[in-house]
Amino acid sequence: MSAPSGIPVPSAPPSYEETTGINVSYPHPYPVPEPVQKPDGKGMNPPPYMGQPAPAHNPVTVQTVYVQQPVVFYDRPVQMCCPSCNQMIVTRLSYDSGALTWLSCGGLCLLGCIAGCCLIPFCIDALKDVDHTCPNCSALIGSYKRL
Repeated sequence: MSAPSGIPVPSAPPSYEETTGINVSYPHPYPVPEPVQKPDGKGMNPPPYMGQPAPAHNPVTVQTVYVQQPVVFYDRPVQMCCPSCNQMIVTRLSYDSGALTWLSCGGLCLLGCIAGCCLIPFCIDALKDVDHTCPNCSALIGSYKRL
């Protein structure tokens, strides 16, 4: 390829050394001090870095912590670690009359079930609150309220 006449052909780009100024005979923009050596041999090595002290080799104590997720209680038994006796258990359920049981009884009374039919909600576990207890230590672990 020939360049059209009158247009100068660019030369090759400068080398890395020329661009960074390494080993080039350009004058430095600031004075560079020369290394000074004492005749007795002292001062040959630079002084040691006086930053942070070297870390002491102390033994590291590792403690394993098990974090138990919060347990949500429903009307089914739950397998978990008992917080009282630290044993893996399946909770024991017990049913107690709660707000839903009493509201159901009152609703049946308003409908005219006065002759004893209004007491049916007290016989149905699906309308009662549920308490979860540990089968080993009998500690109350949690409750599930219907309302």
